[in-house]
Amino acid sequence: MSDSRPRGSVSAHEPLRDQVAAALRAAVMAGDLRPGAVYSAPALAAEYGVSATPVREAMLDLAREGLVETVRNKGFRITEATERDLDDFTEVRALIEVPTVGRVTREADPARLEALRPIVAETMSAARAGDLAAFLEADHRFHLGLLSLADNPRLVDTVADLRRRSRLHGLGGFGGTRVLMESAREHGELLDLMLAGDASAAEGCARRHLARVRSLWAARRRAAT
Repeated sequence: MSDSRPRGSVSAHEPLRDQVAAALRAAVMAGDLRPGAVYSAPALAAEYGVSATPVREAMLDLAREGLVETVRNKGFRITEATERDLDDFTEVRALIEVPTVGRVTREADPARLEALRPIVAETMSAARAGDLAAFLEADHRFHLGLLSLADNPRLVDTVADLRRRSRLHGLGGFGGTRVLMESAREHGELLDLMLAGDASAAEGCARRHLARVRSLWAARRRAAT
């Protein structure tokens, strides 16, 4: 294995295929692997210091998630959601997440909610540093951790899939630290409202948070044209 891996690294502590898939998934979501571009397994394998086999296996996992598509005799193309896709994903997420936030606010043990506070701090720290990869990872854990308090694993899996498909690639380059800080602050606001037991206000905050993400997508696309 190489000691210099620009997109990520792997270790011997978990299956190589899973490690490579996680690293590639993070690279797609952060925009390091560009939408529309085609990448070959051997080229990616060289960057990660592994053989091409686990890269191909990992890319097939990402293809099942809708993040890439196979290109015959060339490799894998990074897919990009259309505006309609993003509208649909946001609508479905709102239908699921907003009422779930209200229910968790009314029913969850406050101690379980408070346990999410360190993750909020992680999103703030990553936002201040402008570390998009770390921010997205902490953001993912916060949202799914919050939804897990509804004790419905299928609900969490569904939202996780929607989040992958409406990924935030390129966000770090649009608005930078300011954009990440605004999103991180909303995490703290949402958690405070839930701990205060204000289900209606928490639902409103969750709805605004999702709308902000969707508006950032629209702004990023306008800037790119």
